[in-house]
Amino acid sequence: MSYKIVSLFSGAGGMDVGMEKAGFEIVAASELDAHASNTYKHNNPSVNLIEGDIEDPTNFNKIISYKGIDLVVGGPPCQGFSVAGKMDKDDPRSKLVFTYCSVVEQLQPKAFIMENVKSLASLSKFQDVRDEIIHRMTDAGYQVTMQVLNAKDFGVPQSRERVFFIGTKIGFPLVDITDFEKYKKEAISLREAIIHLGRAGTKNNPRITNAKITLAKKPVLRKSPYSGMLFNGQGRPLNPDAWSSTLPASMGGNRTPIIDEDHLYDNKESWIEQHHSALLNGEKQTEYGNAPSRLRRLTIDEAAILQTFPIDYEFLGPPSKIFNQIGNAVPCQLAEVVGRVVFSAISSPS
Repeated sequence: MSYKIVSLFSGAGGMDVGMEKAGFEIVAASELDAHASNTYKHNNPSVNLIEGDIEDPTNFNKIISYKGIDLVVGGPPCQGFSVAGKMDKDDPRSKLVFTYCSVVEQLQPKAFIMENVKSLASLSKFQDVRDEIIHRMTDAGYQVTMQVLNAKDFGVPQSRERVFFIGTKIGFPLVDITDFEKYKKEAISLREAIIHLGRAGTKNNPRITNAKITLAKKPVLRKSPYSGMLFNGQGRPLNPDAWSSTLPASMGGNRTPIIDEDHLYDNKESWIEQHHSALLNGEKQTEYGNAPSRLRRLTIDEAAILQTFPIDYEFLGPPSKIFNQIGNAVPCQLAEVVGRVVFSAISSPS
């Protein structure tokens, strides 16, 4: 059985990779960013990609011309809702969640999946936004649930919480949080995920990040050496023996996460953990300066793996734009789980 999808705010295609693995067929997609569009077209040549602003009437009308679609998916821009941004619900980009709703209202698919940052689901300041999404989709004939899922609970080597508004047409089963239980599996560690690539700058891991790493003069110390602020900029160190923290779309400069290569590849004691302990116990004074050369930033290839993109997925554009595409994506493996749950729901009329 083949179900057809229209994908909105498609980015580089992370959500769509997962949907295809879940058994869906992408027939049309929409994306504004030129670099992400180039990546999407390169990896999905059979999909009709509508490039440009979805709110442009010409583009909007192209999208809603795909009648008989089974599923609409997409993650409208989240800058207005993200704790990494200004969290301004009046940010013009925040209104795009309602443009998404308008597409669903026009196409009337069997189901829809709208992805966004966790804060849209959890903060009281966005209650009216949540209410309007659910109200509009209920009026359009859908049963809507709001599921907050963490990618690490489904085998993704990254702690990344996201909300999924999932609606199924009346007559199909409601998607409930219990539907995800059978897909849960423990995430592998960062070490297990990326060690096969080899050190940064080698043949299989060539796309390095050159942003300098400097020690913070006034570090923010917390219980864990992998939280707080030991270094200048917003790039946090990653623990090779745990899963990664959430990868930001702002990677590429000093917000790119940090790895201790000697700890990762040579099994040496972690310099980051030693440094943190010495500061915490007063054995070392804080001082500004360059970090040891064994510390370096996450590479493009490692970031793509942590977002569970296929190994042969090719990203186009300058490094900063590639990092942006990777950081903005829905982890492919998490998208596949959500896709499988929805596929099952629309295959089983109640």
